[in-house]
Amino acid sequence: MAHRFLTTHVGSLPRPDDLVAIMFAREDGIPIDQAALAARVASAVDAAVARQVGAGIDIVNDGEWPKPSYATYIKDRLNGFGGSGNAFVFQDIEEFPRTKARVFADPGRKHRKTPACNGPITPKDAAGPTEDIQMLKTAVGRHAAHGSFMSAASPGVTGYFFRNDYYPSHEQYLFALAAALRPEYEAIVNAGILLQIDCPDLAMGRHSQHANLSLAQFREQMELHIAALNDALVNIPAEKVRMHLCWGNYPGPHHCDVPFRDIVDLIWQAKPHAIQFEAANPRHAHEWAMFEDVPVPEGKLLIPGVIEVQSNYIEHPELVAQRIGRYANLAGRDNIMAGTDCGFSIHVGSGGVDPDVVWAKLAALAEGARIASQRFWPVKRQS
Repeated sequence: MAHRFLTTHVGSLPRPDDLVAIMFAREDGIPIDQAALAARVASAVDAAVARQVGAGIDIVNDGEWPKPSYATYIKDRLNGFGGSGNAFVFQDIEEFPRTKARVFADPGRKHRKTPACNGPITPKDAAGPTEDIQMLKTAVGRHAAHGSFMSAASPGVTGYFFRNDYYPSHEQYLFALAAALRPEYEAIVNAGILLQIDCPDLAMGRHSQHANLSLAQFREQMELHIAALNDALVNIPAEKVRMHLCWGNYPGPHHCDVPFRDIVDLIWQAKPHAIQFEAANPRHAHEWAMFEDVPVPEGKLLIPGVIEVQSNYIEHPELVAQRIGRYANLAGRDNIMAGTDCGFSIHVGSGGVDPDVVWAKLAALAEGARIASQRFWPVKRQS
């Protein structure tokens, strides 16, 4: 027992400018020196871990710096993705053309590659996860981090980014993805790293991929996606994995987001013991009150986002402490970890927050958790 609130974040951190340029070149098919790339990524991961530890973050990661994004890296790990690219529609920004233009002008989106699945899914780069794991473990050991995690795309979000043009049904496609992703998940856990599964499909999917469905029909899709996820995690203990729920990390109005209350009962059915969710941004910051009458199942840990990732405002540590305290009062201090709403740069080159501000926001997260810890774990005075 830590006797304090631990801190973490969702995964992506703004990459150094030179690494962004290299990653853009790789995604655009420009030949690059693979040995030089590997060396630069390794040094970058070391720096990312050092800065997280320096900011006071307890459970750190590689910043997702070895990957082009939290989900599209799958095309480099598995065969079967050689079709045409996807078109993404977000119901909320369709009503606001100027906002839509700004969202899709993001450099990270321009270089993002999402070819459809047009063949059987088979292993392509089995060494990829091992290389990422070793880089993170080396950096964590060098900088004495409290703990570490590594993110991986869920079957559902992989199916979202890479359209199915091959398998007879969406269900068959999802379970083929689950089987193909399982080795990566297990490799991460077997290395002693906490596995984070990214699942934007379970919330963002409501106003994008499945915008034409009723809530009841969307919930049916959620159940299918959760079943595929649980199948992929069949050999992993629940306490070794956490799940990130997301309504989409883009600067849109988000007025079409499905309310957390409408889906939370299904979220509990997913195997991961910890649930990360947006709780700081203006569309979801009010939903803490839901837990006044929605009990947290035994064995589940909440990781609410207490830092917003689309604003250059640096949260006051007292506000962070208040946000942590709200959840601790409702779910119990031992069932809360402090996190961020989402990643700061989910695709290479994306993100609207000044990179220097990002590190200041993470430091505010750590300071707010320290303040909250003093209130919930007061130091006993000697008599």
